[in-house]
Amino acid sequence: MILWLTIAQIVIAVAAGIFCLVAGLIGRRPSDFSVGALALVEVLLIVQVVVAIVAPLTGNPPTGDLLEYWVYLVSAVLLPVGAVLWALMERSRWSTVILGVAALAIAVMLWRMQVIWSVQIA
Repeated sequence: MILWLTIAQIVIAVAAGIFCLVAGLIGRRPSDFSVGALALVEVLLIVQVVVAIVAPLTGNPPTGDLLEYWVYLVSAVLLPVGAVLWALMERSRWSTVILGVAALAIAVMLWRMQVIWSVQIA
């Protein structure tokens, strides 16, 4: 379940990131779609936090470094909140670029969290 949740988050974050970067670079303000996409990623992250807390209790502990996992998880939860709040306050083309960069950074963190949870590749 955590794999499908992570894949959904990554797809949404990458799509929102590309959309926001392109919109920001052509001079557009953040749209409700771009802010909403990051808000959806945030909701999915909250679900992942709950899954991450419950999973070890059901016998599915992470195989990687737990501290690294939680640092990524907390960062991924806080980053979209900050980006969305700043975009809503600023409403400039640069806030759209920031939304895009935040979304792509979240996608990378989510993939790393999935690797830590399932199998250590590095």
